[in-house]
Amino acid sequence: MLGLYSFLLTLGMTLVSPLFLLRRQKYASGFRERLGHYPEFNHDDRKVIWLHCVSVGETNAARPLVDELIENFPDYRLVISTTTRTGQDLAKTIFAQKAAAVFYLPFDWKFSVRRALKTFRPSMLLLMETEIWPRLIAEAKRTGSKVAIVNGRLSQKSYKSYSRITPFVREVLHNVDLALMQGEKDAERIKALGLDAEKTIVTGNIKFDLSATAEEEALTGEFRERFGIDGSRPLIVAASTHEPEEKWVLDSLKGILGDKARLIIAPRHPERFDDVGNLLRRSGYKIARRSDKASQADKTAAVILLDSIGELRGIYPLAEIVFVGGSLIPHGGQNVLEPAAAGRPIVIGWSTFNFAKIVEEFATQNAVVRLEETEVRSIAAMLAKAFSTLLSDENARAKLGSAGRAIIEANRGATADTVSHLKALDIRNYE
Repeated sequence: MLGLYSFLLTLGMTLVSPLFLLRRQKYASGFRERLGHYPEFNHDDRKVIWLHCVSVGETNAARPLVDELIENFPDYRLVISTTTRTGQDLAKTIFAQKAAAVFYLPFDWKFSVRRALKTFRPSMLLLMETEIWPRLIAEAKRTGSKVAIVNGRLSQKSYKSYSRITPFVREVLHNVDLALMQGEKDAERIKALGLDAEKTIVTGNIKFDLSATAEEEALTGEFRERFGIDGSRPLIVAASTHEPEEKWVLDSLKGILGDKARLIIAPRHPERFDDVGNLLRRSGYKIARRSDKASQADKTAAVILLDSIGELRGIYPLAEIVFVGGSLIPHGGQNVLEPAAAGRPIVIGWSTFNFAKIVEEFATQNAVVRLEETEVRSIAAMLAKAFSTLLSDENARAKLGSAGRAIIEANRGATADTVSHLKALDIRNYE
């Protein structure tokens, strides 16, 4: 079945190849590496762990895991791959002193995967959040590498998609040695797809183990100074937004932006930075962009565009309210754990299937304001009501922030549990 998979992959790549030409910056980054052509990797007497993250979210989530792997596997070197350019940029920044190599995941063809495996020769392949690459998994297993899914997540939507090709997925999962899943439902779904029960363990979500680094604390101070964020005008952060959420947020704050409140917008995708910048300029507000040279005008701007990668966590401690995007459109929402770890009150829309279990716990514990689904013309008004209510009630903001942080603290420990099971897998590898 891998032969048919390779044929379909080649066909699909052929059909989307015009995108590589039209949007080279996004889709063609690291193209040579993705074909399996990597810089020379100088091996020593240490073994290699290959950790694969997808994009910015998984790369950020991997921070505590990377630290624990380095501490608990001293006889190993760590190499890290990503799929997206933004993930690659972030990984090269935050893991520069921790990883022996950071590179793009090869396309899932036999020749490109084998070139990557020949270059790095991993003894253990770790795939973050159920990144199922059939050829990579099969070829890694063929070379004797252990294969593990870590921080595994399998939404109902993904499960239904995989269920259409269950025989093939079962064949792929046969080569997985261990699946460390975030929750019971994730575990049940992957077992239903064919993974052996004894290989499936619930370890929790390592994103709960994230904490502010010294670099992020310094970044918070830098933002506070540059943009004059002193608490005199409450700051609202619209995080990881998707089109047209930026417009709805702007419309919801009419009449208070500038004199009574300030807004930071952080679009989810870098290719939209300029489009959102143009939207802000047309809005008539005084704006500032993170990427521009610092100026005195930054301190009075009503709206700040965070057009950078990997800096959002440094912004959260400055916010009075955080709106988490991707949730007012049928995208499934973005991560609420990072603003919760900063103790910030969170507003989120109704589309949250990407983080269903987490959002449900936050809602149950009164740790989030979750908006009800409504027609498009009413979204801005509904946001305005939520923001106005919170801005006028300091006690409500404090309770929301405290409840969210309490959930974070209660769920810590997944990283240590994950590493414990990986150490047992490593021991079995050499028995």
